[in-house]
Amino acid sequence: MLNKAPRIKPTVKSKMKGHVNVRQASEAMMELLTLLFLKNLAQEARTKAFEDKSATIRAHHVKAVAKKVLKNARG
Repeated sequence: MLNKAPRIKPTVKSKMKGHVNVRQASEAMMELLTLLFLKNLAQEARTKAFEDKSATIRAHHVKAVAKKVLKNARG
């Protein structure tokens, strides 16, 4: 397990259109929000796997809850 979360700056830079500078505080906020989203997605997928009496989270568990988690993330 990693002690530190990987930085997402290269990913963010490659996805942005044009040359937009992102401050460090904004970059940190994006990283935190991404990690929070992934944590919620993993928790929901774990719950779904438990309902299916599976010890392992599989792709179909994640796909089943992804729409719900995305809806909650939008607000």
